[in-house]
Amino acid sequence: MTAAELIRLLKLEPHPLEGGYFRRIYESSLRCDCGYGSRPLLTSIYYLLTQESPVGLLHKNRSDILHYHQRGAAVKYIMISPEGSLSEHILGPDIQHGETLQLLVPGGWWKASRLCEGEYALISEAVAPGFDYADNEIATEEMVQRNYSEMLDVLNRCIRQRPSEDADL
Repeated sequence: MTAAELIRLLKLEPHPLEGGYFRRIYESSLRCDCGYGSRPLLTSIYYLLTQESPVGLLHKNRSDILHYHQRGAAVKYIMISPEGSLSEHILGPDIQHGETLQLLVPGGWWKASRLCEGEYALISEAVAPGFDYADNEIATEEMVQRNYSEMLDVLNRCIRQRPSEDADL
């Protein structure tokens, strides 16, 4: 199966903020008051990285997110704890060589994802309390320089770059 076939069959759309492709597949009818507003108890999405869109930009959510590898290549995750510790994890099918089939990203942690070698990686994400765009923060170049300057080389490839002022010249 190709990435284009998965996009069509799963009815995925370009992610408006993070990169890659996605579709929400579940939203609980149960709700909870989590201290920052009422949210569904759980939401879940399909998320696809492809060679054309290989990076999930650095961002953080208030909620815990469980990532599940579904098919395709492995995905490398870069995570930064609230205390500023950097860690890397590989979500993928090769558990004999240290990859994991699921990965928890706790609420309040920064994360970015990158497609490892391969045409695509399909994962699912379960978010509790459920995802809301109001709870999502995308990292900026300025924020990374201000808070994580010692990690700039690692993080540079997973933050949205400002267009060059000379781009229209």
